[in-house]
Amino acid sequence: MLPEGVALPAEAATLAVTGLALDSRKVTPGCLFAALPGLRTDGREFIPDAEAAGAVAVLAPPGTQTNLPLIAADDPAAALAAIAARFHPGRPETIAAVTGTNGKSSTVEFLRQIWARVGFEAAALGTLGVTRASGRSEVGYTTPDAIALHEALDALAADGVTHLAMEASSHGLKQRRMDGVRVDVAAFTNLTQDHLDYHPDFDDYFASKMRLFEVLAADGAPAVINMDSDWGAKVADICRRRGLEVIEVGWRGKDFRIAEITPHPASQDIRLVHRGEERVVRLPLIGEFQTLNAVGAAAMAGASGVDAEDALGALETLEGVAGRLQPVGTTPAGAPVLLDFAHSPDGLDKLLRAARPHTQGRIVLVFGAGGDRDPSKREKMGAVAARLADHVIVTDDNPRSEDPAAIRAAILRGCPDAEEIGDRETAIRTAIGRLEPGDTLLVAGKGHETGQILADRVIPFDEPAIVRGALEEMEARA
Repeated sequence: MLPEGVALPAEAATLAVTGLALDSRKVTPGCLFAALPGLRTDGREFIPDAEAAGAVAVLAPPGTQTNLPLIAADDPAAALAAIAARFHPGRPETIAAVTGTNGKSSTVEFLRQIWARVGFEAAALGTLGVTRASGRSEVGYTTPDAIALHEALDALAADGVTHLAMEASSHGLKQRRMDGVRVDVAAFTNLTQDHLDYHPDFDDYFASKMRLFEVLAADGAPAVINMDSDWGAKVADICRRRGLEVIEVGWRGKDFRIAEITPHPASQDIRLVHRGEERVVRLPLIGEFQTLNAVGAAAMAGASGVDAEDALGALETLEGVAGRLQPVGTTPAGAPVLLDFAHSPDGLDKLLRAARPHTQGRIVLVFGAGGDRDPSKREKMGAVAARLADHVIVTDDNPRSEDPAAIRAAILRGCPDAEEIGDRETAIRTAIGRLEPGDTLLVAGKGHETGQILADRVIPFDEPAIVRGALEEMEARA
């Protein structure tokens, strides 16, 4: 069923459409070409290319000029999602979606592991690609475009996947990429400053996130809310007004309440209260935010039909997510080196606070900020680093088209006592070489990424390999 505001001409009703395409370079004979207006490019400019490549119809706003039948839509992105859902109708039986600024990747991967632990054929989809027990494949976006998303859902279902956990990014929600997906379990992690290079203001950012609960969640679906977030209570109220079943988690959560966390060198004990009963879970990961993500995943598993005791028990077998407080190795003196994707003030704050209880000596931090992204967060990230780390090295992190030195200068306004080393590999090797017994090195910003974006080039940059190489050289000298 197409959404309101779509005009389907009579000549389009009998067309044999063999495929869908957003990119005119991917049009093949028989395709419907979606000419969507965008921030940087307007798909309508490429209609002649699509016509020449054999498209049989065009989806675009009313009044668009084309020699082909025009499917005119007031909201062509929403119409494309509805068409893609009909063109690729398969989907896993249970779909859970997580939104929030931080924690999405870890939460969906932890949920996938819990489902797999109890015997379901499960997958996770998001920033890290499509992950299954058999391995991982890249998709390129946190939330794929509507065509790629519904192709993926159809293919996963055909391959026997019954349970899918997916990230719901603000970009994907606002751009209607997830429209046409029925979400059986929804979750909210937190909301802090990010992506204000795309969203005009924070209200728009918040409203985009809320589409998961207000539009995409099935009627009466469970909504797992982290009540420790400053926005948790407001999100819970929105969910209740929609008629969703709110499940509260966190230190302030009444359904899955964290009562105490006891840190250990490579793990933590969580004293958790569920339905009035206490139990202690040994989580084989470090960091308070890992606890929040893991408990949120367990609550989502319970909401999807997994026995709560089985879901909580599965937390003791969780494996960490690539680039999320990922341990890569230790120096000969035992100082660990960890990589993390933190690239916002809140993400950096959570990362540094997570490492502190597990660190006897200094926390050494290497980080930068991305170019062509919200510039207002750079000085704030520097201030967080200055407050919570013992020694800071400011370096480059995907400067893109901007001057790397200018980005570093903005960060340094927040941490004027930090050391500046522009070359990222040199910065990492320098930090490793200075580690003392009891120290912890955190390398933040890239996480799972495998390249450094400079202008219009992507230079291979394997951060785990660089760290391991430096540690091996140190070991050889010891």
